Amino acid sequence: MTYSSTMTHMLQNALRPLALTLGLTATLLAPVWAQSDAAPNLGEVRKIDKEAQKITLKHGELKSMDMPPMTMVFRVADPSLLDKVKPGDKVQFNAEKRDGAIVVTVIEPTATK
Repeated sequence: MTYSSTMTHMLQNALRPLALTLGLTATLLAPVWAQSDAAPNLGEVRKIDKEAQKITLKHGELKSMDMPPMTMVFRVADPSLLDKVKPGDKVQFNAEKRDGAIVVTVIEPTATK
């Protein structure tokens, strides 16, 4: 091994934890739909019930769940999601099946109303 390749190897090993940390942070901060091939679902907030931790959304087709467009009530994975939106907001969201219910895991208002 030459001096140059030894130094390169040492530098790569020293920087690897930093690169991993930065990559993990960026992944955690990105919305779920930015981390997967799945596009976000689109909808409109109709009602928010903070006490029950539920949100009513009028949504388009949820392709991942083979569900047609409709208005329905969802549970939220984290009650703080309800602070991000208000009735009338156009939103993009992700939902998944958990314990027999469909749960909103990510929700963000879109730029247009």
